[in-house]
Amino acid sequence: MDPASPEKKPFALPKISVPQISRRKLLIGAGAVAGLAIGYTVWPRNVPLNLAVRDDETLINGWLKIGADGRIVVAVPQAEMGQGVYTALPQILAHELGADWRMVAVEPAPLHPIYANTAMAGSPTDERGFFAGIAHWAAVEIIERNAIQITGGSTSVVSFWQPLRVAGAAAREMLCRAGAKRLDVDWEDCDTDDGFVIGGGQKIAFAELLGDIDVDDAPDEPTLRPEGTGKFLGAEVERLDIPSKVDGSAQFGADVRLENMVYAAVRSAPLGSDTLEEASLPKAALQGGVIGLVEGPDWYATVADTWWAARQALDQVDANFEVADLADSQVIDAALDEALHSDDGTVFVDEGDVEDVFAAGPVIAADYSVPFLAHACLEPMTATVRFENGKAEVWVPTQSASLVNWRVADALGIAERNVRVYPTLLGGGFGRKAEVDAAVQAARIAREIKRPVQLIWHREEDMARDKYRPAVKARLRGQVNEDKKIVGWDVKIAAPNLAESFMSRVLPLLARGGDSAEMLKGLDALPYAIPAFRAAHVEVPTPVPIGYWRSVEHSYAAFFNECFIDELAVAAGSDPLTFRLRMMDETSREAEVLKTVASMGGLMGGGEDHVGRGIALHKSFGSIVGQVVEVEAPSLEEVTLRRITCVIDCGRVVNPNIIRAQMEGSIIFGLTAALHGQIRFIEGESEQQNFDSYPLLRMDETPEIVVHIMKSDAPPGGVGEPGVPPVAPALANAVFAATGERLRDLPFYRY
Repeated sequence: MDPASPEKKPFALPKISVPQISRRKLLIGAGAVAGLAIGYTVWPRNVPLNLAVRDDETLINGWLKIGADGRIVVAVPQAEMGQGVYTALPQILAHELGADWRMVAVEPAPLHPIYANTAMAGSPTDERGFFAGIAHWAAVEIIERNAIQITGGSTSVVSFWQPLRVAGAAAREMLCRAGAKRLDVDWEDCDTDDGFVIGGGQKIAFAELLGDIDVDDAPDEPTLRPEGTGKFLGAEVERLDIPSKVDGSAQFGADVRLENMVYAAVRSAPLGSDTLEEASLPKAALQGGVIGLVEGPDWYATVADTWWAARQALDQVDANFEVADLADSQVIDAALDEALHSDDGTVFVDEGDVEDVFAAGPVIAADYSVPFLAHACLEPMTATVRFENGKAEVWVPTQSASLVNWRVADALGIAERNVRVYPTLLGGGFGRKAEVDAAVQAARIAREIKRPVQLIWHREEDMARDKYRPAVKARLRGQVNEDKKIVGWDVKIAAPNLAESFMSRVLPLLARGGDSAEMLKGLDALPYAIPAFRAAHVEVPTPVPIGYWRSVEHSYAAFFNECFIDELAVAAGSDPLTFRLRMMDETSREAEVLKTVASMGGLMGGGEDHVGRGIALHKSFGSIVGQVVEVEAPSLEEVTLRRITCVIDCGRVVNPNIIRAQMEGSIIFGLTAALHGQIRFIEGESEQQNFDSYPLLRMDETPEIVVHIMKSDAPPGGVGEPGVPPVAPALANAVFAATGERLRDLPFYRY
C-alpha cells in the first residue's frame, strides 16, 4: 500500500506532514499563531497549510477542497470511532456551502495548528478540561501552538462548529462572486444549493467555477446562513462512513498491509512493576515462522511471519520482571476506605457553612463505590510501523495523531518532523486510544527487526494492561428541612488522580503533580439550589494505571449524586420528581428535561406489582440528559429491564440520527458497566481478562430504548458521552422503587 497514492474512496488516507513546530517550544512569537481562529483565511506564515491536494482538486481553504468532478472533500481533524464525526462535521460545512450531499467525502486532516482541538482546554469559566490546572488562555495557546489534535470529551462539534460554518460560508461567498460574473448578476443576489450557484433564474455548477475562484481573496467575515435556511443542520442525512464499512473497504488498524511486513505480539509487566529484568526465547521456538524476541523497558514482544505464530511464541518466553508494589484489589480497597474515613483531603468547593447546618438537625449519610473498569474496545490495541533511513511511518487507530507523533519520535530518538502518522478508523475508542503505548511498542520493534511490523495486542493483554477508569469510594451527607428541600450537602471521594496518571504517560511536561480538582467534575455543582455545599477529594495513589473512560468523572459523579438525591427524597417524604423540581428553576433547561423525561417515562405511573421506575438527571459535556428506567423486580435476584426513556438537550442539533444512536449506544455502554463491569487485581494481574469474565450486555438483556431530543437554540453540546452517566443511578432508583432495597455499589450483578 502506498499512502501517497491517489485514493478515490471516501476514506483516503493522505500523508500527515508535521509542521515545523515543536511541542518543546511552548512560547513562540505571536505572529506564528496569527489567524489561527480563521486559519482558512490567514495561514501562519511559518506554519504553511499542508492539506494534500491532488492535481484534479482545488484547495478552497484549510477545510475544503473541490474536485474537477464536483466532489466536495472536507478535512476532518477528529478520529472516527463510530460516533459519526465523519458525517456531522462535513454536514456543518456542507450546510453553509450549499453542497450536494451525494458529492461530499471526507479525509483525515493533517497535523496543523488550525485543526487543533481548543475545546479540550475547557471553557473560560470552567478551567478543568483536558489541561486542568492550567489557565484557560494558556491551555488554548499550548493546544494551538503545538497543533494538538485529539478526539475526546465530546468536543468534536463543540470545537469545530464555528470554524466549519465560517469555512463553508466563506467558500459559498467566493463561489457566488465567481458565479455572478458568469451569470451577469449581482453576487449578493446569488445563493448556492445542491452544488450549484443560483442567480437570476440560472445556475452553474461549482466545478465549472473553480478556475474563476481567487482563493487569496477569501472574505474576512463571511455571512452565515440565517436561521431556517440551508438544508443540512438538523437533517437526518446518510452517514458517510457506512458504505465502506459495509463493503469492507474501510481501513481499520489491523487492515494495513505493507511489503515485507511481519507481525508482533506483546506481553507487559504486571501492574506495579516497571522493569523487565530479562527475557529469552528458546531456540526450539524459532520455527513455524517465528523470527525472534524484542525487549522493551517493561515488556517483551515476539515477532513472526503471522500474528498467530507470534502469539503462540509468547507462551514460550522465559521472562522475569522486577517485583515492586504489585496491584492488589484488597490492598487498594482498604486504602480507599481508610482515606474516605480519614480527615485527609482537599476541599475544592465550600459554599455556605455545611457543619453549621448539619449541627441544626439530623444528617443522612450513605457510602457508595464504583470499581475499576476496562474500556473493552472490540478492536484491541494495534499499530503498524515502518522505520527506514531514520524516518518512521505509523498506521494506527488513534484518538490523537499528535500524541502518537510526539511519543514515537521520543521513543526512536528522532525529530517529530521525521514521523508521519496515518490515522485509520477506530473499532472503538472510549478514551483508550488517546494512549500511545501500542504505537511506541511497534516503533521500537520495527527499529530492532528492521522490517515493517504490525503489532496487535491479544485480548487478554488488551484487558489486563488497560488504562482503567479509576475505582472511587464516596461518602455523601445531607440534610433536608421541613419544606422538603436540601439545606446541606457534603460529598467526599477517595480516588487516585486520573489526570496526573494520564499526563505522566503522554504529556509528562504538563503533569501537574497533585492538582486533583478534576476528580470532582460533576460532583462540584448540582442543578439544585442548596445553600450549604461542600465537595472534597482525598488522593489515593495506586499501582493501577488509570485513564479517560467514556464520560470520565461524570460516570461516577451522576451515580453518587442522583442515588443520594433519591435517598433524601424518601427521607423528606416526597416523590423523586417533585423533590427535585422544588429545588430548581422550573424554567431552566435542566427542569424542562426532567419534566419531559418524567412524563414520557411514566415516572408517576403505578399499579403493577414489582414494577419500579427510577429517574436521574445529569449535565455533562455541555449537554443535559434525563433518563427514566423501568424494571420488573420481584427481588434483587430477579431484575428485568423493561424500558429506558432518554431525553437530551444538547443545544443546536446537527444530525438527529447520530444523536439517537449515541444515546442508545451510551445507554447500553452504561448498562454494561452497571450490571457487569468490574476489574479486580491479584499480584499485579487482573482477574478479568476476556469477555467471559467481563461480559458485555447481551441482546436479551437490552430493554426498549426511547430517545427524545429537545429543541434548543443553545450552543452545541457533546453527545458521545453524556448518555452514560444517568443510566446507573436511574437503574438503582428503579430497583429501589420496585423492591425497597438500595444499591450503592457497582456493579449490581453481585446481588
